[in-house]
Order: sequence, then C-alpha cells, then structure tokens
Amino acid sequence: MITVTLPSPQARPNAVSRVLAVFSFRYDAHLVPDLLANIKPMVDGWVSFDDTGSRELFSDEPARRHALLTAARSAGAQWILAVDPDERFESNLAVAMHALTCIEGSVAYTFALREMYDTEHYRIDGVWGQKTQTRLFRMPNEICQARAPLHSPWHHMIPDAEVRDSGFDLYHLKMITAKRRRARADLYQHLDPQRQYQPIGYEYLADDQNAVFVRVPDRRGYQPKHLEDNGLWMPNLNGTNAEIAR
Repeated sequence: MITVTLPSPQARPNAVSRVLAVFSFRYDAHLVPDLLANIKPMVDGWVSFDDTGSRELFSDEPARRHALLTAARSAGAQWILAVDPDERFESNLAVAMHALTCIEGSVAYTFALREMYDTEHYRIDGVWGQKTQTRLFRMPNEICQARAPLHSPWHHMIPDAEVRDSGFDLYHLKMITAKRRRARADLYQHLDPQRQYQPIGYEYLADDQNAVFVRVPDRRGYQPKHLEDNGLWMPNLNGTNAEIAR
C-alpha cells in the first residue's frame, strides 16, 4: 500500500523545488519513526510503501521502486530523496538541500555509504571505504525499468542522468551487529546464488577480519542518535519467525 504524506509548508519555507522522500518498509517497520525524524528537515514530504503484507521472502524491489516514483510524481515531486528505514543521512544535508536542487538538468547525486559497526564508527578498509549510493535525483518525466532485480542503483531508472557526488554521507545501521551481518550475507546468497547481480559475492558482509574503523566526525553526524535494539530487521533463513521481528 502506498501512502503520501505532505507536512505543512513550514517544513522547508524557502524551498524552490518540492523534494519528496521515498521508502518502503517491512521487517524494519519499527525503524520508520527515527527515519522520519532524520529526513523531515530535508524534504517537503514523503511517499511510503507498506510491504508488511507481502508473502514472498523478498518482494519485487524494482516494482516497489517504480510504484514509489509514480506516486511521488503524481504528488508533485520535482526531486526525490530515496532512503531505507535502516539508513540515516548526514544532518548537514538539510542545509545544503536548497543548493543541490537549484540546478538544471537530469542530475543524480551520490552519497558515501558508511557501514556502521556501532553507533559512532564505520568501516573503511577495502571495499568498505569505496561504497556509494545514488539517492537524490531530479524526478524524471519518464521512469525506466531497473536493469536488475537486486542492487540496481536508483539512477538506472532515470534516463540520461548525470551522476554527481553530493559530498555528504549516508549512514547504514543494519551492519552494526554480527547477527545481522551474517543474516544479510545468507539472504543475498540465497537470492543470488550464482552472483549474477554482484560478482564479488556476499560472504564478505560477514567477514570481520582486518577491519579498520573510523569515528563519525563531530560535524558530520546524524540525528536522531541510534538506539540499538539487537533485532534482525530482515528474514532469517536459518531461524524461526520470532527472530524476524524485533
């Protein structure tokens, strides 16, 4: 089910473009309130996809994304901020949103993806320090189909998008616990056993050897502060249904 929420105009009183966030939720539904607290200063509203009624282990991601973008366009979105419930944007993005969305053309901004291993530190060795995600982009007149059912960047749905670095960080909370790191590797290995959509595979997600961490800089933090609940936030292929929830 799609829901469109448009708060009062006072949320971003000097905005020149309507920016709507889009996200879906299922196993991580309890994380949505903190997600909204994080993005409210950055956007003029949001479109959410309630996926809790799905019966598949992992529902059709491209279909969910297409539905979200279609609803956002109908709600008058000029720019999209895509996010997941287990992610938090750097708080400084709120101040920069005006400048980022004043430019012309089909632009898609990338963010440095910071895989958190506790509430204040993220991993930087090897591939961990190179991850990026495209999450802020101009709403296109035409929405393309995603090129793959897994791991397809959002900008692949935007015709001829010019990809630029936003200069901001996106903090991913799902990797904080070893239990979630193992469950995430198992889930993607199950969904993509031949590594068709990610040649590097997925075992690296649960490999903590030689890990190197840095602290989130004081001036580049996110709000609200994350309170770890030790839940799984995803299906558990090797456990009971009780372990799927918080």
